[in-house]
Amino acid sequence: MPEAAITERLAAILQQGGLPPARHSSPLAGGDTGHSVKVTLEDNRTVFIKWADAAPGDIFTAEAAGLDALRALVPLNLARVPEVYHAATDGLVLEWLPPGARQARYWERFGEALAAIHAEPQDHFGFARDNYCGLTPQPNPAMNDGYHFFAEARLQHQAKMARDRGRLSWSLCRKVDRLCERLDRWIPTQPPALIHGDLWSGNAHVGPGGEPVLIDPAAHYGWAEADLAMTTLFGRFDPDFYSSYMQRTNIATDWEERAELYNLYHLLNHLNLFGASYLSNVQQVLDRWT
Repeated sequence: MPEAAITERLAAILQQGGLPPARHSSPLAGGDTGHSVKVTLEDNRTVFIKWADAAPGDIFTAEAAGLDALRALVPLNLARVPEVYHAATDGLVLEWLPPGARQARYWERFGEALAAIHAEPQDHFGFARDNYCGLTPQPNPAMNDGYHFFAEARLQHQAKMARDRGRLSWSLCRKVDRLCERLDRWIPTQPPALIHGDLWSGNAHVGPGGEPVLIDPAAHYGWAEADLAMTTLFGRFDPDFYSSYMQRTNIATDWEERAELYNLYHLLNHLNLFGASYLSNVQQVLDRWT
């Protein structure tokens, strides 16, 4: 994107959010939703701004709601979630938390922080609003039954999208349905908890004090085991993370035996986002569990 266009877009976003003009900006690499820029404002604050021309109109307000929910529960002495300064269809403005050097207790603190978030009682599965996992719509209807929620709003939702796009056969869709009918055979009863929803290493940064920083959530009230499962999908977190988490919760010690059931949701999502390269992974999970 031309520098002049970036400058114009930043000015519009800052004005819309009632924030001071930019004094300096630096484009940042990474991200799936468009442009990311580090900006120093006229009042000397540094902020992070992102926008996307082709993203759904409510994706930034949805992300902001997830960040606000997580920040309300995360113990500040253990981890950070960036503050939201502005969220609208035009973009998202967040507190800038510069990367730091990982401290010795980083993973222990991370596990303790996640355990604290998961420990807060919630009334139902779902969330205050629908949101996104990546760029995929993620429905969050209020439900009292976690099995129905995970079946209908997660696995079957993704499978239907994949089928409609010609990426999943009818036979595999039927396997998803059969799996959904049997979830209570393998997954223990669990209360709803606020979960990050997309907790892989790319969404866990090292903050300015060496503390964990949580970003880019697909937050909702779901199963705590599903959050842990996601940490194993693209390379496991450090062992200290898991030991610290397990010391502070009553989660079942055999949760990892079910991890690929939870991660089927993310594999289906990647099938929808990135195409056929994830089909074999989806099929392998369905073949093992149906």
